[in-house]
Amino acid sequence: MSSDVAEFPLLSGDEFVELYKVLKVQGLVDGGGAAKHVISEGLVKVNNDVDTRKRKKCVVGDVIEFNGERIKIVASV
Repeated sequence: MSSDVAEFPLLSGDEFVELYKVLKVQGLVDGGGAAKHVISEGLVKVNNDVDTRKRKKCVVGDVIEFNGERIKIVASV
């Protein structure tokens, strides 16, 4: 696994982003359906724990891991 952590800034005014959208927007899967599938299969971790909730609300500070990639949710600038 890479030690690099990509950042995913929340949109201004947003308090959270749904887990499947992070995977989709970051280009780690081909689309929303694929994101929901890998999440339901238990292939995605949030803060080091497997999470199978497709619409889990990810907030600032959460770290998502999938397929050797790590993404940290950050506040928008």
